[in-house]
Amino acid sequence: MDQSGLLQQPVLKLAGIGGQSAKRLNKLGIYKVQDLLFHLPIRYQDRTRVYSLSEIKPGDHVLVCGTIDWTDIQVRRRSILVCRISEGNNYLTLRFFHFSAQQRHNLEAGRRISAFGEVKDGYDGLEMIHPEYKVLASTDSVITEPCLTPIYPLTEGLKQSTVRRAVKQALACCQQTEQQLLDWLPASVLEQLNYPTLIEAINTLHSPSQDISATAMQERTLPEIKRLALEELLAHHLRLMQVKLKAQTFKAPVFQVDTEALERLRQSLSFKLTQAQQRVIDEVTADCLRAIPMTRLIQGDVGCGKTIVCAFAALLATTAGFQVAIMAPTELLAEQHFVNFENWFKPLSIQVDYLSGQLKGKARQQVLQALASGQSQIIVGTHALFQDQVEFSRLGLVIIDEQHRFGVHQRLALKDKGSGQGFKPHQLMMTATPIPRTLAMLQYSDLDISIIDELPPGRIPAVTRVISAQRRQQVIDRIQGWVESKRQAYWVCTLIEESELLQCEAAEKTSATLTEQLP
Repeated sequence: MDQSGLLQQPVLKLAGIGGQSAKRLNKLGIYKVQDLLFHLPIRYQDRTRVYSLSEIKPGDHVLVCGTIDWTDIQVRRRSILVCRISEGNNYLTLRFFHFSAQQRHNLEAGRRISAFGEVKDGYDGLEMIHPEYKVLASTDSVITEPCLTPIYPLTEGLKQSTVRRAVKQALACCQQTEQQLLDWLPASVLEQLNYPTLIEAINTLHSPSQDISATAMQERTLPEIKRLALEELLAHHLRLMQVKLKAQTFKAPVFQVDTEALERLRQSLSFKLTQAQQRVIDEVTADCLRAIPMTRLIQGDVGCGKTIVCAFAALLATTAGFQVAIMAPTELLAEQHFVNFENWFKPLSIQVDYLSGQLKGKARQQVLQALASGQSQIIVGTHALFQDQVEFSRLGLVIIDEQHRFGVHQRLALKDKGSGQGFKPHQLMMTATPIPRTLAMLQYSDLDISIIDELPPGRIPAVTRVISAQRRQQVIDRIQGWVESKRQAYWVCTLIEESELLQCEAAEKTSATLTEQLP
């Protein structure tokens, strides 16, 4: 192979990779030699030791060795090749549902073989289904591997042996041209976190050393795995920041503050705004006074008053001559918002309409015409709002409740309803889901986040508990007890491991040191 640009050569240049193998690798997104380095194993097989037949149990993936007692072909619905091996007084049955005459010949009684596979309970005791086996030439034959055996994602027609040979060559190329594999993490960050370099991490995952166990790989406790996870999270975070910077190049409508209208809404309320609510209102107002599209997430516990904050934002838009779309994931929640907004805005002579999939016929056409003409100033609804037949006159603000229950494309579909006007509408989202701030900053780094951390007077604070999935029944029993006592509860299922939280925090800290390098 040409020594210049080894890692950038097509995989077809590797020994043992023909045209068909190259096409199959292409299906996995592997085109260049360098792509093989990042085609990481999904799991590992431990063939570093031979297990005695006396110590194996169902569920184990083990390498065993024994002498063939007998081999037979059983005919039931199909022909099955059955082979029994023994070691002392212990035995294991091997079953092959697909076999050849050559296999039948190889597995003759009296021969000694090694077999690797999953141990299962069978009709006659323990068995393996379609194990990988090898006929041993002598009792001194070496059947163990020096380290864990990687198992790679495959596609139809591609074998593990083919990928392993290709990866081995790619690692050799990487060692010859180490400078070609750019390590984006600064040495100071790696030293601070005690993480290896990129090449060291990749080498370990493809070819683990003898002192690394399958348990360590499975539990992902190795620094090499954490280092690659950190880089993925960091790349995700920086990419979202680039998206945010690009979004700031778009134009958005500028809302002028109508102090009199805002004060009338404030005076009409039967409650007083909390300091947290006022702070978030000020943050939203500052965004709406700029010609850059606002993309803000309002986070807070149930009952903290997120909806009224959005109402003040809606008033900014309507008094500036723009329309507001409020989308909720369910008809029940949409109807609740419609009732609230209609009560708040009716005294201000602002028209609030409702649109859902259940609204049919003449009533639906009237709402659609009112939106297209601009007569309808605030529209509350469900997924029906981003359907093709819905047209706005001057959509200036999009409000989405329980935003995590909508897909990215669904949110964009509604936001794009205002793109034909020469500007993009402001976007405001609400959520009560208790997302840790670190994860929120990573997952929603293209959003500005406002947190309402104060409940209105008289509201009982929500108690948040993080409970392991292993205690599921205890969670159900506790919720049942609260419901029976006529109290409220809600359950959020989130699969987050402590190690993942630490990785997210590390990525957030690292991204802060690299933000200035963004183009």
